[in-house]
Amino acid sequence: MTLEYTYEYKKIIPILEWLPNYNKSLFKGDLVAGLTVGIILIPQGIAYALIAGLPPIYGLYCALVPQVMYAIFGSSRQVAIGPVAMDSLIVATGVSALALAGSNSYISIAILLGLMVGTIQFIMGIFSLGFIVNFLSKPVITGFTSAVALIIGLNQFRNLLGVDFIQSDQIQFIVEDIWLQVATFNKHTSIIGLISVIIIIVFRKINKKIPNALIVVILGILSMKYFGKSFSDVSIVKEIPSGLPVFGIPEFDIDQIRELLPIALTLVMVGYLETISIGKSLEAKQDEYRIRPNQELIALGLSNMVGSLFKAYPSASSFSRSAINQESGAKTGMAALISVAMVVITLLFLTPLFYHLPKTVLAAIIIVAVFGLINFKEAAFLWRANNLDFWLMLSTFLATLLLGIEYGIAVGVGLSLIVLIFRTSRPYVTELGKVPNSNFYRNKNRFEEVIIEDDILIFRFDAQIFYANSSYFRDNLDQMADRKGKALKLIVLDAESINRVDSTGVEMLKERIKYYQKKDIIFYFAGVKGPVRDDFFRSGILQIIDINHFFMRVNDAVKYYKTGDRKHQEKYAKYIHQAYR
Repeated sequence: MTLEYTYEYKKIIPILEWLPNYNKSLFKGDLVAGLTVGIILIPQGIAYALIAGLPPIYGLYCALVPQVMYAIFGSSRQVAIGPVAMDSLIVATGVSALALAGSNSYISIAILLGLMVGTIQFIMGIFSLGFIVNFLSKPVITGFTSAVALIIGLNQFRNLLGVDFIQSDQIQFIVEDIWLQVATFNKHTSIIGLISVIIIIVFRKINKKIPNALIVVILGILSMKYFGKSFSDVSIVKEIPSGLPVFGIPEFDIDQIRELLPIALTLVMVGYLETISIGKSLEAKQDEYRIRPNQELIALGLSNMVGSLFKAYPSASSFSRSAINQESGAKTGMAALISVAMVVITLLFLTPLFYHLPKTVLAAIIIVAVFGLINFKEAAFLWRANNLDFWLMLSTFLATLLLGIEYGIAVGVGLSLIVLIFRTSRPYVTELGKVPNSNFYRNKNRFEEVIIEDDILIFRFDAQIFYANSSYFRDNLDQMADRKGKALKLIVLDAESINRVDSTGVEMLKERIKYYQKKDIIFYFAGVKGPVRDDFFRSGILQIIDINHFFMRVNDAVKYYKTGDRKHQEKYAKYIHQAYR
């Protein structure tokens, strides 16, 4: 097998990059990290299954095959895949409209959703469509994540306080119901839940590596087992079946797929964003590997597709578990396989231990975990740094809270596209002036000492010229030219920032050149990039102006206009003519 083939296999199956050279020194860090994450994953898996409206064991199923597939095909060696709060709530939102939570029909639809999400992610990865998610800007992600975290947290107040509050992904209905029913809270349930919250927060302040979730789970189980008669009104998990999931193809029909498609697309976007953002943040802390976005889509797709064949609902990467994995010393995907081994042992032998686990403890774990995702710092930063991004974040946040998760992400994508179009259609434009005693030209609005000449307009346009901004280019050029009046004799377009021009842009430029020629105003180009210059030439611009109207720098164009020194310009014109041919 040649080196080229070996490299290609490693790209397709990233586990081959580290497994052949695996050694004891790597295993030590992976063992500690795998055990630590496994200890956290077990109570979290049970808790997140409850968010999804599924029996607790399905949270553990979600932590098995998906982790194994990601360890083999994922380009990150420290991202922790499995059940997550955000995806679990999205599953509950979508599936609850089609079936009763916890029923056999509900379970089968949730598993089918995992197959759909995985299939879409895998296809996107194969066809290198990861760039689509780039249309969700960071402010949109921040607003969406913060809103979903708040929705998840408030939905868990039903288990935390022992009151049957309404479950919804629209905050106004949750808050209204909490307000109306909060007085009926269960005293014992609330005490256990609030004490659990306090314990988790205290241990997180002391050291994030402390398995606070496991500690409150153990304390909760012991409390109910030995003092259960005093807390008979506290809801517990009860029996969790033992054993590993068996292979089975999810049942489905076309109508179900059609109904689930919007929620599946939402999960595709959210799951990929979670994984890529976590992977990139972990990548920055080491030099061992690089995240490959499309490979991440393939890995996530296989995790969900194959996972659904073994009773897993949609999974993604966990912010908290991935961070703990990295902080605990994980170096490779072996850490994930060790976590899987812990879940297997739990499913085979330890599920009876969770019989007395209070649901209020699980609610406490979820609430503390998700409220940490509400990003106040980013909101404050955007308010100071960029007002438009702040309002974009706030709009996504409010849309998700008030309209629901599906509509929230749709609003976020829509607003991102609108902002993108707005920014590209109205780029920065300015007039340049000459810095005294130099050959440099700078923005007259930033450098007060620059020399502005009445008969020369140096016009800079900081974007590509295309159909969406060609009118904006024309209008600003004309306004600046009009301010010069009849004294204007030369326009120089500083094109260094122009990286592309389409047919609409070229036709607009040709029309303006002809317009100014009629007014006896010369039009020069300076700093045009090769590909842009090629587009100009192919579009027939040399039928209007001479090749000598193209200059390497603004100063060359002005000097040529003033002195008529052809020696340097003819040499440059000959060069660009040969380069074009």
